[in-house]
Amino acid sequence: MPYRVLADLIAVTHVAFIAYVVAGGFLAWRWPRTIGVHLLAASWGFGTILIGFDCPLTYAENWARRQAGLAQLPEAGFIDHYLTGVIYPDSALGLVRLLAAVAVLVSWVGYWRLAQRHRRLSSGAA
Repeated sequence: MPYRVLADLIAVTHVAFIAYVVAGGFLAWRWPRTIGVHLLAASWGFGTILIGFDCPLTYAENWARRQAGLAQLPEAGFIDHYLTGVIYPDSALGLVRLLAAVAVLVSWVGYWRLAQRHRRLSSGAA
């Protein structure tokens, strides 16, 4: 039972990480010091899709699932198991990836614009 709970907690953490990859840049508008963390998270997230990096959260969940006597995630991975075909249809995968990339890009452009405005205001006040 404890390993099943651990597997579930890891899955929830995984969903939170994916949400942070997509929306964390917008959090940096409010908390600018978090942009570095978001750059790392987004790089890792996109690296798992574009390059095929192995995700340590998938590995950890599979380990906990094995310990609990459950089947591992399918070879396709976490997103295909929990999100694709569940949250959005299989046919929308490309669109979902595009929208996620656009959200990250928009958040970074917005962050950059806010940082520029802040610098202008700071230099003008000096």
